Amino acid sequence: MSPMRIAITGASGLLGSALARSLEGDGHEVVRLVRREVERAGEVRWDPERGYVDTAGLTGCDAFVHLAAKSITMRRWTPAVKQAHWDSRVHGTAAVSEALASMDRPPRVFLCGSAVGYYGDTGDRRTDETAPPGEGFLADMVQAWEAAAAPAQEAGVRTVFARTGLVVARGGGAWGKLFPIFRAGLGGRIGNGRQYWSFVALHDHVAAMRHLIDTDWVSGPVNVTAPEPVTNREVTAAMGRVLHRPTVLAVPGPVLKLVVGDFANDMLGSQRVVPARLRESGFKFAFPTVEQAVRAVA
Repeated sequence: MSPMRIAITGASGLLGSALARSLEGDGHEVVRLVRREVERAGEVRWDPERGYVDTAGLTGCDAFVHLAAKSITMRRWTPAVKQAHWDSRVHGTAAVSEALASMDRPPRVFLCGSAVGYYGDTGDRRTDETAPPGEGFLADMVQAWEAAAAPAQEAGVRTVFARTGLVVARGGGAWGKLFPIFRAGLGGRIGNGRQYWSFVALHDHVAAMRHLIDTDWVSGPVNVTAPEPVTNREVTAAMGRVLHRPTVLAVPGPVLKLVVGDFANDMLGSQRVVPARLRESGFKFAFPTVEQAVRAVA
C-alpha cells in the first residue's frame, strides 16, 4: 500500500500516540494537531474552544483521526467536571468536522473517536451497533459527540465512529490505574462484580483504527471492543492470575458512590457490547480474551 498522510488529534494521548507510532513505523506520514504554537514540521495548529483548525496544513491528508478528549478519571463528577467532559468532545468534534467540510479536497475518511457509553446500561444483553442509545449522562454526551460530526458527513466525507470500550493498557487510561492497585494486592471486584465490562487490548485498538481507515465501505458506528465482554468479577480474577496477587478485597457500591458521586452509576453499570460490524468487515483480534489482553501488557 502506498504511504498515506494521516492527521491525528490527541496524538500525545494513550490511543493517539500508539496509533502514530504504528503508522510511522510502516512509513506513513503523521500530521499532529497541537493547541500550542507550531514548533516543528508535521504539526498543525488547532483551537477547539474557538472552533479553529488550520486547514492549509491538512492539504493532501488521506485520513483524519480525531481522538482528542478530556480523559475520564475516577473523580467526583461535579457539574463542572461533567461540562468539561462534554465540551471537550462536542466542541472539538464540531471544530474538526466543520473544518473538513470547508475544504475543497478533504481527507477521504474521518475516523472519530466515540465510546460504548452510547448504549447506557445494557445489563446482560449482548448489544451491537443496531441498538438504540441508552439513558444517562454518558449516553447523552456520546450522542451529542457523534452528532457534532454532521458537517463532515453532509459534505460527503466517509465518517466512522469508533465506539471504544475500556482499553487494556499499562501506561494510561482507566485500566492503567488498575495495574498498580492490583500489583499492590489491593485489587478486587467493584460492587457485586456481575456487571459486564467491554474491553479491548491497546494493540487491537490500534489495528482496528488502521483497519477502519483502510476499509472504504465501512461508515457510521463501529464498536471497538473485544468479541466477548466479561464481568468485573472475571476481570478481577484474570488480573489476579496474571499478576499473581490476591483479589479478596472489594469496593461496595455505596462506598464508591461516596468517593466518585454520579460516576459510580457508570462504574457499577453493565455494558455487554460486542463488535458486530468490526468482525463483519473482516477484522481479526490478536488478543480476544481479557487474560490475553492483560498478559500482553503486564
